[in-house]
Amino acid sequence: MALLDKLNEDLKSAMRGREQLRMTVLRMVLSAVNYAEIAQQKKLDDAGIITVISREIKQRRESIEAYEKGNRQDLADKEKTELSMLQAYMPAQMGRDEITALVQKVIGEAGAKGPGDKGKVMQKLMPQVKGKADGGEVNNIVTELLSKL
Repeated sequence: MALLDKLNEDLKSAMRGREQLRMTVLRMVLSAVNYAEIAQQKKLDDAGIITVISREIKQRRESIEAYEKGNRQDLADKEKTELSMLQAYMPAQMGRDEITALVQKVIGEAGAKGPGDKGKVMQKLMPQVKGKADGGEVNNIVTELLSKL
């Protein structure tokens, strides 16, 4: 089943079950997908939809951090719930060990000599981990490994 179909089916299910927060989150994702399709002037495939969901996940993480700094735990908890709902539609996430192994492989392929070659490494690495790993964590691992060279 295509990801868009799954989102629509889950929305119908949430509407039948009167799950207000879940309906809101799914409608928000479907709206973001629709806006992305309009902007790109084409229908999105599953990879495009995952990109949209990743963007929404990133927004939730930033909101959680801001709400916690502002001592608004009630709003942070709501964002955490939305975040967990969104993560259910993402592919299985890579662990730190998997990311490290992949980064080491790409460093070897790119012939990186130090921190100055970070751009080359990230350019080859990001398409491989897109949707499967947090970009911030990947960036930290690349920086860490390149600084040891």
